[in-house]
Amino acid sequence: MKAQIVVLPGDGIGPEVTGEAVGVLRLIADRCGHEFTFVEHLIGGCSIDCYGTALSDGALEACKRSQGVLLGAVGGPRWDNPSADVRPEQGLLALRKELKVYANLRPVKAHPEMLETSPLRRERVEGVDLLVVRELTGGLYFGRPQGREKVDGGVRAVDTMEYFDYEIRRVVELAFRLARGRRRKVTSVDKANVLETSRLWRSTAVEAARGFPDVKLEHMLVDTAAMRLITAAAGFDVLVTENMFGDILTDEASVLTGSIGMLPSASIGDGGPGVFEPIHGSAPDIAGKGLANPIGTILSAALLLRYSLGLEGEAAMIEGAVARALHEGARTADVGGSLSTSAMTAEVVRHLTAHNKN
Repeated sequence: MKAQIVVLPGDGIGPEVTGEAVGVLRLIADRCGHEFTFVEHLIGGCSIDCYGTALSDGALEACKRSQGVLLGAVGGPRWDNPSADVRPEQGLLALRKELKVYANLRPVKAHPEMLETSPLRRERVEGVDLLVVRELTGGLYFGRPQGREKVDGGVRAVDTMEYFDYEIRRVVELAFRLARGRRRKVTSVDKANVLETSRLWRSTAVEAARGFPDVKLEHMLVDTAAMRLITAAAGFDVLVTENMFGDILTDEASVLTGSIGMLPSASIGDGGPGVFEPIHGSAPDIAGKGLANPIGTILSAALLLRYSLGLEGEAAMIEGAVARALHEGARTADVGGSLSTSAMTAEVVRHLTAHNKN
């Protein structure tokens, strides 16, 4: 297979972890007879510094022409001004919008060898293997802001949460399709006892479920879901929820694995290139020190192979190599080890190479 992959290293540790993941993808291409071309562009704060915008037109066009986008992270203290006209996160939001990706997939799996790295008791984490499907195009983040106004000697600010039924239906139906390849259970998370958008979400989920009689649907309020992620996460299979709830719950779920550096994500739509990135931020405090955990980005590269290129076998090869490296004790500092970023990747590559020979 021939494929062009756009790499957007971004800010902070982004260039370090994406560089490691690209090396793994090159190895896969070499071993499996593929031809991957990598094109690098700026996004986020570094793009603002260079072009005055968080995502240049040239970078966006390259992403549209690609078969997949591998992203590092955006942002940092030097651009941390919420009132600024141009902010690093605008590049990511624009990328998602222009590529028409509407679902963010975040798998959370507790590796048996790493249960002790979680801040939760072993029995709370054991057996956790869930997938969160977060809607990306609607909700508060894309509502019509009403701005601020002075009222009775104070200041009032208003944001709006808006959803269309088609936005809900397509992401819920995706969750059902994904559940068919897992344990056939979907938990739809909302706040239907308070919010009108959540009542629309729930009724739309019920309608969508009629097309998937082989998959169980349950509804759960977001506050209950937040509690259950800590107390009984192993009971979840696929969770599907709206934009802001998904943003919060997925960061909470990252605690289950012991480090946010371990988890990948995929943002996909109905066609075209997806965006694949670790869920962690730019971590400017450790940038350039070789301390970043590359596993989240390496696993994001595996998701790129699976969801954008349809290379399930190659994706499984990477995931298996990561699992074997962790099984043998390979760890970066964030999960109690001492390996550098490059040394951790070298362990994954060693297992990938050895397994491929066998």
